[in-house]
Amino acid sequence: MSETPFIVTVDTEGDNLWEKPRAITTRNAAYLPRFQQLCEKFRFKPVYLTNHEMALSDVFVDFARDVVSRGAGEVGMHLHAWNSPPLEALTADDFHHQPYLVEYPERVMRDKIRAVTDLLEDRVGRKMVSHRAGRWAFDARYAGMLLDEGYLVDCSVTPGVDWRANPGAPGGKGGSDYSAFDPSPHFLGGRDAAPAKALLEVPMTVIPGRLYRWSPWLYRIPGLRRAAGRISPAHRWLCPVPLLEKRNVEAMLGLARHARRARPTHLQFMLHSCDLMPGGSPSSSSEQDVERLYACLEVLFEEISTWCRGMTLAEFREHWLRAPRTALNVERLAHA
Repeated sequence: MSETPFIVTVDTEGDNLWEKPRAITTRNAAYLPRFQQLCEKFRFKPVYLTNHEMALSDVFVDFARDVVSRGAGEVGMHLHAWNSPPLEALTADDFHHQPYLVEYPERVMRDKIRAVTDLLEDRVGRKMVSHRAGRWAFDARYAGMLLDEGYLVDCSVTPGVDWRANPGAPGGKGGSDYSAFDPSPHFLGGRDAAPAKALLEVPMTVIPGRLYRWSPWLYRIPGLRRAAGRISPAHRWLCPVPLLEKRNVEAMLGLARHARRARPTHLQFMLHSCDLMPGGSPSSSSEQDVERLYACLEVLFEEISTWCRGMTLAEFREHWLRAPRTALNVERLAHA
């Protein structure tokens, strides 16, 4: 079997945003070189999906410029709407509610996308072509705005996951619903759009849990959902700390092996940059937590390296264009 593309994505952002800080620090930028070295050991090329506060960090920018100059990784854009300029209040307290970008007026959406894109391109010295939405919230309008700014690839879709129970602005509809989305890459822009001019969606690697596959109705009943989740998560991610729930290496290896048997189009791994720093996130509260994380990553990456080949998102898009698939109609995102 030919080597499966393996894409490492890092949501590169401020320290411990789960605490909803007013003053956001970026000390975790200093901890990225160790992760980069681990990836390079296995010939993987991380994609640092970077938001506004991290783009202002000189420590990160020096690191990022070195990575991209050596072709050892990629810098893309990641947008947290509540603290990305231009700041225009949507709620009584945007820092507390953390509204989704798709909840803002379209004018504000477009201005925020353009502002963080311009900042990143100026600071890193490279055109931004890859993107992930903050809090995974994405729709057709958002996709169109990215295309207008020259983006080529997005990785915001989490197949099978419904984020509507995760609130943004009070009274809003919550996050995006990806319950019915295809886990395979697909072009957004309509069936008549030329793939070379369309946005490629590269979904996150998410696999339904065993109990969910057998009895999905258990996870739709409030009184049973929590109990079912303790037995088996509804979905497993190729991520060491998804949704603040620690995963051991056996769970990640099991997911990767399950995916391999299914002959996937790609594997996509993700974590947050702050997970790499002690005290940076709820899942990495101590040095021991970080060391356990790296021990897991070493084992996982070593196995994946035996059957996968590292690619950035931009490289994967070129790979996919050489074997074009049927484009997905962008209207499908209208109800996400």
